[in-house]
Amino acid sequence: MLTKLFDNSQPASLSNRFRRKRTGVFLKMISDLPKPVKILDAGGTELYWQMMGLAGKEEFQFTLVNTERINTTFPNFRFVEADSRNLSMFSDKEFDIVFSNSVIEHVGGFEEQKKMANEIMRAGKMYFVQTPNYYFPFEPHFMFPFFQFLPVSLKIFLVSKFNMGWYKKSTSKKEAEIIVKSINLLKKKELMRLFPGSGIIKERFLFLVKSYIIYII
Repeated sequence: MLTKLFDNSQPASLSNRFRRKRTGVFLKMISDLPKPVKILDAGGTELYWQMMGLAGKEEFQFTLVNTERINTTFPNFRFVEADSRNLSMFSDKEFDIVFSNSVIEHVGGFEEQKKMANEIMRAGKMYFVQTPNYYFPFEPHFMFPFFQFLPVSLKIFLVSKFNMGWYKKSTSKKEAEIIVKSINLLKKKELMRLFPGSGIIKERFLFLVKSYIIYII
């Protein structure tokens, strides 16, 4: 039931309701930019924007960067296979804005996240980056209350013995360890260190801060 509630592929899911609201904020922020707006989506997919209603709209030109191959079908999209921690194929300020949705928590520890943040700030004149809040009581990847606060050894045990959220039961302890260490949620202070001088938006659910949007517009 929880996976259905948070399934991004389902238009009526809670997750997509947050996405639509977030996209509305994003579009309002860039509404005065000259068209077409050049957007780099760090770690994104065409499906995300198709569900948000922007696929095929000529006033937005998307460059999708992902480590996994993505086939694009709409003329306002192009794909570059790359790691968001290294965007050296793009020049400084090449894009009007860099967008990233729930990606930076997946790239490694703080030093790896810093590499991604630096590349976002370098490649874009502006940026809009969303990530889950470390202190929100329900961990959104493993879908287990307070999972992020548990000792690493207990996390590895749970992932190796049970299906946890989006992750099926691991086939080995080593695989479970890799999965556990692949998610590093960020605190507000850490985000501000990664993106100094930025504005911040708090996305709330049941009066609690579910996630943060860090931006320069």
